[in-house]
Amino acid sequence: MSLTLSRRALLGAGVLTLAAPRIARAQAVTLAALRASGKLRIGIEATYPPFTMRESGVITGHDIELGTIMCRSLGITPEYVDVVWSGVIPALYAGRFDMIMSGMSYTRARMERVSFSIPYAEAGQSLLIRNRDTNTIRAIEDMSGKVLGIKLGSPGETLHPRLAERITAARGRGFADVKIYDDHPAAYLALNQGTVDGVLNTLPTLAYVIRSQPTRFAVIRGIGADNYAGFACRKDDTEIHAWMDEQLRTLRANGTLRELQLKYFGLEFNLPETIPEPVA
Repeated sequence: MSLTLSRRALLGAGVLTLAAPRIARAQAVTLAALRASGKLRIGIEATYPPFTMRESGVITGHDIELGTIMCRSLGITPEYVDVVWSGVIPALYAGRFDMIMSGMSYTRARMERVSFSIPYAEAGQSLLIRNRDTNTIRAIEDMSGKVLGIKLGSPGETLHPRLAERITAARGRGFADVKIYDDHPAAYLALNQGTVDGVLNTLPTLAYVIRSQPTRFAVIRGIGADNYAGFACRKDDTEIHAWMDEQLRTLRANGTLRELQLKYFGLEFNLPETIPEPVA
């Protein structure tokens, strides 16, 4: 099975591997320092709707609205930094920003490098397929001999080898090929054009895709184990970590999180109170 990567994707993968380990900082960022600066720089990827996206050149989405609400508690303004997702953790430790949003799901590798908040979104993997293929692709095993599309640095990149083993055990042959893209919109375009037969992504994000293009795509649920997403900060920034958790608990209790979920996803998340054991 071959992996199709662009030169940019290959460079991104190399940066992620070499630069991701935790880098010691001279001083932790405190909430007092954030108040003094008047802003919180937040790393996002503006190609991950409805979490973070661009509309008419303006960055918007669920996490943008949520981050703005959270920053009001400190009397500061969020400053969103758009970054290639494969380099988001190295950029955090390089000091480009002090917090990560954009639906970052829990993985063991990431938890070794950053401090995660409690969950704020579901992140279980599902499979996006063409609507016309619903009669032939009803489960992940039906992807035997077909081409899978995944995004570089996403949970799907970690999950697909196990899926290939599962499909091979059931049908005698795994994926015909796996193509890797720099972002999910590029993978969706490839799916629509017939270059790939299915794209892995989280259920909330695919629910948004279906809402916007109901006649073009369909979703196969239950592809992988349940998983969730949280915010992240550097290990040393303990005050930011505590503030993230406090804000999420407050906004969950007063109904703000539910309102945003219904607004952007059309569904309400079933979230655990604490960080679950990562699926990978």
